[in-house]
Amino acid sequence: MAEDKKRTRQPNGRSSIYQGSDGKWHGRVTVGIRDDGKPDRRHVERKTRAEVTAAVRELERQRDAKAIRKAGRPRTVKTWLTHWVNIAPLAVNENTMVGYGVAVRKHLIPALGAHRLDKLKPEYIESFYGRMIADGRKAGTIHQIHRTFRTALNEAVRRGHLARNPVQLAKAPRVSEEEIEPYTVEEVQRLLRAADDRRNSARWAVALALGLRQGEALGLKWSDVDLDRGVLMVRRSRRRPRYAHGCGETCGKKAGYCPQRQRTNPETADTKSRAGRRAVGLPAQLVDLLKVHRVKQEAERAAAGDDWSDEGWLFTTLTGRGTSPRTDYDDWKELLDHAKVRDGRLHDARHTAATVLLILGVSERAVMGLMGWSSTAMAARYQHMVDTVRNNIAQQVDGLIWQSDKHMPGTGG
Repeated sequence: MAEDKKRTRQPNGRSSIYQGSDGKWHGRVTVGIRDDGKPDRRHVERKTRAEVTAAVRELERQRDAKAIRKAGRPRTVKTWLTHWVNIAPLAVNENTMVGYGVAVRKHLIPALGAHRLDKLKPEYIESFYGRMIADGRKAGTIHQIHRTFRTALNEAVRRGHLARNPVQLAKAPRVSEEEIEPYTVEEVQRLLRAADDRRNSARWAVALALGLRQGEALGLKWSDVDLDRGVLMVRRSRRRPRYAHGCGETCGKKAGYCPQRQRTNPETADTKSRAGRRAVGLPAQLVDLLKVHRVKQEAERAAAGDDWSDEGWLFTTLTGRGTSPRTDYDDWKELLDHAKVRDGRLHDARHTAATVLLILGVSERAVMGLMGWSSTAMAARYQHMVDTVRNNIAQQVDGLIWQSDKHMPGTGG
């Protein structure tokens, strides 16, 4: 005790080293501020002054490198992910948040939630990925979970709850990107001819000619279209509905099938990025199709009478309500079958539009603006080398290398 009293008090924030009445050497290092506003002062003890000095220097190094775990009871992976998934919506859009929620609640917490956050190792994460592969999960699904986990723990590092992100060291399974073959011009023409016999036929011309995302096309209103100027404005996107029980979870069904279900997300939201909010020029033939579509919609309005919901949507149900993404998907599949065109995703129409722009020689910057891309990487992903482009390159190479005989060496010219 006497020796403790002899210890000289260091100025605020300075580390201190002293020998206690227990005969051991002690060190105290201020590493930050606790949640209650008081200094976070850490204590170490060793048998010798040299040992405690080294321990104090290490704490100071970790503090200066911002690698000190925050004070308090260590968090588990579950407690951090539960906290993070509640604050993440502040920074991302709704669709991204849906993916985060599934990855966290369905996969990450059940598999890794019991681990202490600061004790989580890359090997534990890789073992989890291995189990998912053994269960038949696709590599793309695992990568989406991997990206979510990495983002969540990056935030833990940023806030000082974790010194280093183990997800960045873990190896996720390799994803081999599937080669997508866009629809040919002849297939596009068959689809458009088949669409003439169906409701909302202009919907598919918008998809194949402009490459709008499904949500963007279904989020269009007549107020977004200027047929005189031939311009369409993309401002919003229709969302897939999410539901909660309205029965107190007594029906025994999933929330989406509850007889008293209640929608929990808005019908539409702003487009996914600033680049997504854009003006798109309309080809003359598409302007004509939209004019015909407007006439047909007015006839449907008259037939519906008081049942018509005047909400201003470009593509509607028979009573004027907006078209749901699920109904739109089913209509696309029926159109492919009706047109006798090979099966494909609705998003493949977007690939097709991007490829048509490549064929026409539109500049990459202009294509980015038309498609609503925010990076050139998206151009590389969507613009595929179709036969028209391949043949054009082959002809140019042929003209360069195999010129006429009189210009070729060794031909007597």
